Amino acid sequence: MNAIAPSLTGIHLMAKPIGALCNLDCGYCFYLEKENAFPPRERFRMSDEVLDTYVQRYIAAAQSAPEVEFTWQGGEPTLLGLAFFEHAVVLQRKYAKGKPIRNTLQTNGTLLDDAWCVFLKRERFLVGVSLDGPRALNDVARPDKRGRSSYDATVRGLASLSSHGVDFNVLVTVSSANVHQPLEIYRHLKELGAGFIQFNPVVERMAEPAEAVIGLHFAVPPRLSQSVASKARPTVKTDVTVTSHTVNAEAYGTFLSAVFDEWVRHDVGSVHVMNFEWALASWCQLPAGACIFSPRCGKAAIVEHDGSVYSCDHFMYPEYRLGNLASDDLTTMMSSRAQTDFGMAKETSLPDECLRCEFRFACHGECPKNRFIESADGEAGLNYLCAGYKAYFRHITPAMNVMARLLGQGKPADEVMDMVQC
Repeated sequence: MNAIAPSLTGIHLMAKPIGALCNLDCGYCFYLEKENAFPPRERFRMSDEVLDTYVQRYIAAAQSAPEVEFTWQGGEPTLLGLAFFEHAVVLQRKYAKGKPIRNTLQTNGTLLDDAWCVFLKRERFLVGVSLDGPRALNDVARPDKRGRSSYDATVRGLASLSSHGVDFNVLVTVSSANVHQPLEIYRHLKELGAGFIQFNPVVERMAEPAEAVIGLHFAVPPRLSQSVASKARPTVKTDVTVTSHTVNAEAYGTFLSAVFDEWVRHDVGSVHVMNFEWALASWCQLPAGACIFSPRCGKAAIVEHDGSVYSCDHFMYPEYRLGNLASDDLTTMMSSRAQTDFGMAKETSLPDECLRCEFRFACHGECPKNRFIESADGEAGLNYLCAGYKAYFRHITPAMNVMARLLGQGKPADEVMDMVQC
């Protein structure tokens, strides 16, 4: 659920109502360091006033859409407590005036219980739960703040969601720790009852010591680990070192290909792997289902706990701050020259290797934050994951062609399981 599809209005806001605060200490989390972009002793909690303004102005900006989608992320948003979200729903009803509202919540699942799940079911929340596979793989990078396993608590949360009939998906972060166990992870998630799965790669560049704090309002305090404090701002730099959690590009392509082979033989139509559905949309010449694969971006911004609006959660730096909901008009911020240029740059900054690529239609250079290596002809701005994506797209092409043809004939895509040998 981190790769956001543009809403029907062309604008999608993702709220961070508790900022970067979390009860886990995931080694690869790019957002934990954002705590240092605010003054010491900051109260990381969206106030009632900011929440009211956010709900009211977001609904107003989406007045021409058939429904409004609210996305809640963190940090760990459930740390706010159930009452916060109950109040948010009340405000949504107040300002929606009958317009349908949809809510999605991204969580590590460790705090979910019966009370939470009764609410989530009643209000029809779609819940994304982060889990990186079986216990041994999950706990490499996802301990709690005391270094203890988070696996059992997350699985309990999944079981509670399932027992209450809450719609959920599972988000797997693919890192150097679990990239070599694709089928073990995929089969484990199916055993846990996950019918919707998404795989997100870890790509984080190490910064030079001075660069690590550029753009933050305050220096990085000593209590932060080196792996968090030294993650670099998204920028083009060809001589790079990536963090230890960063996935190898070719290995990520192999991971996706291995899961695809299992899925296309047995699970088409019964298990929904979002990565494959995004690809199938491209093969069917439909709009991209995720911003990372859209030709342009800039339509999915974030709202921090204090009402500040930023171009993207991967670009939460002063130069990408568009304004604040309390003082600035949302539509004006999202249509500003700064945000328009930010979104256009995804397309206009593609290196020649991307422009010539046979899979440009499915990739479009992927996320700009990952474009920091050189192309084969020495041009800056190639995506770090390029080699892996090329191998993956090449591998799935035969099956994708079959599924696209089936859908074009009005037939179900799951007939591919009887037709394709991978």
